[in-house]
Amino acid sequence: MTVSSSVEVGSPSSVDRPKRVLVVDDSVVVRMLVAEVLRADPGFELAGVAANGRIALDCLDRVQPDVVVLDVEMPELDGLQTLAEIRRRNRTLPVVMFSTLTSRGATATIEALTLGASDYVQKPSTGSRDQSLAVLRTELLPRLHALVRRPRAVPPAPRPRGPVGTSRVDVVVIGVSTGGPNALADVLPCLPADLPVPVLVVQHMPVTFTRMLAERLDRLCPLAVAEAQGGEVVLPGTVWLAPGGQHLAVERRGVGRQLVTHDGDPVNSCRPAVDVLFEAAVGTYGAGVLAVVMTGMGQDGLRGCESVKAAGGQIVAQDEASSVVWGMPRFVAQAGLAEAVLPLDQLAAEITRRVRVAR
Repeated sequence: MTVSSSVEVGSPSSVDRPKRVLVVDDSVVVRMLVAEVLRADPGFELAGVAANGRIALDCLDRVQPDVVVLDVEMPELDGLQTLAEIRRRNRTLPVVMFSTLTSRGATATIEALTLGASDYVQKPSTGSRDQSLAVLRTELLPRLHALVRRPRAVPPAPRPRGPVGTSRVDVVVIGVSTGGPNALADVLPCLPADLPVPVLVVQHMPVTFTRMLAERLDRLCPLAVAEAQGGEVVLPGTVWLAPGGQHLAVERRGVGRQLVTHDGDPVNSCRPAVDVLFEAAVGTYGAGVLAVVMTGMGQDGLRGCESVKAAGGQIVAQDEASSVVWGMPRFVAQAGLAEAVLPLDQLAAEITRRVRVAR
């Protein structure tokens, strides 16, 4: 392991100092690429590198990182074992998993997220050195910044459960990103098995990962959970997850509604995108939409919530304290669109309460 000579272990806690990153990966090439990207960003400094989890754990207290980038597959002590030990020592230290776009990598990543990983990034797997560096700049750096950034604006005070809209809820649509797999695993299993409406979810994730997530949630939930394929008839009491790499929409077909998936242009740099789902739901259900915006970076969902509000639908957002990254719900809350801004552990009850009104 190499620790930068400029690092002062146990140094100041000023919010303006560069944030310290510990990079744990058994590939020398990957460590060098990540280090190069970090050194070019004034917001970060390389706290150290480690070739496996055992070395990382041995130096964790000494280098005192603000965030850890952790490979999934390593010799001696792999990423999952290392993450479990990091969480035993420190429940709040942000950890970003480095995963491969394979079924094995997706399975391990979903497990890592359930163990408390903050987020994940796909490793650059092909292409030139410059292409790999570009991937790290666009995929890794924004996540690191989101996880260590302190809020600059004064957030609105959390809104308690307010009056429920008089319109009947016919569909629940959920948008979520960073921190989403765990948040969904907290909310969806608490929805009742007899929920009289369908639930449509966009979780920002790539191909394969969404299928693994849907399978895990299906094992946890009283409701049936599946990755949407397109063409399914939308039925009450079922949860459909947008497939990675495709937008999810819903449209009228005869007297019923049907799911649609498509590979249209990314929206907010996302595919699937929350805005696409929310706007399609408004076009199909009108005022009968209940939109829920949960933890995640960026502002995907804001435009969709504006459409929900204009149509007379209802909006609930997750609060800052319980969000891994208070980005998506913050934009909705600060725009004054949400009837309620609530902790994660109150969202399922709020959804159920609003669905059961006017029935």
